[in-house]
Amino acid sequence: MLNEIQDALLRGKKDEVAALVDKALALEFPTSRILNEGLIAAMEKLGEMFKNNEVFLPEVLVSARAMSAGLAKLEPYLVRDNIQPKGSVVIGTVKGDLHDIGKNLVAMLLKGAGYKIIDLGVDVSAEKYVAAARENKADVVALSALLTTTMVQMKKIVEAVRSADLRSVVVIGGAPVTKEYADQIGADGYAPDAASAVEEVTRLLAR
Repeated sequence: MLNEIQDALLRGKKDEVAALVDKALALEFPTSRILNEGLIAAMEKLGEMFKNNEVFLPEVLVSARAMSAGLAKLEPYLVRDNIQPKGSVVIGTVKGDLHDIGKNLVAMLLKGAGYKIIDLGVDVSAEKYVAAARENKADVVALSALLTTTMVQMKKIVEAVRSADLRSVVVIGGAPVTKEYADQIGADGYAPDAASAVEEVTRLLAR
């Protein structure tokens, strides 16, 4: 059953994933197993395949929608069973930048990996990041930029998070961003792509 959920999710079959989750719940599979061994396990496989260029953005987006359909069925039971997310992530594209495809993909894969996502959208100021991180007791603040002109905003946001004395770690990414730049501005982590972002967040929170 759990393998069937994985298979349907990897094929991006939204209705099939929802029906299989319903079936697993009716058969009284533990919600934690449906989540971890069905949905999350499939998204982890998908992340690896994406990283190895075995699948591409359209397939990932379709599978992420299938994941959301399965999660929607499961969420009331997760709440009932008090199953906690792995951590909370405030994510957005920085001030002045309106690009969101990469940011949306990172958010989807993180959600698929079991994290609670607070998506602030695009053109997000340092103040808005800090307010959302404080309000949600965020473990991670994730910043995306696609333009070299908006990349400079990341430094301001890192400084604002530090000044606010938040416990959040800051992870940055986007086409022009490099590991060297992340080190230079004092970010805690850097990811070159969406699959790596999940690994980086998991690594940082395991510390």
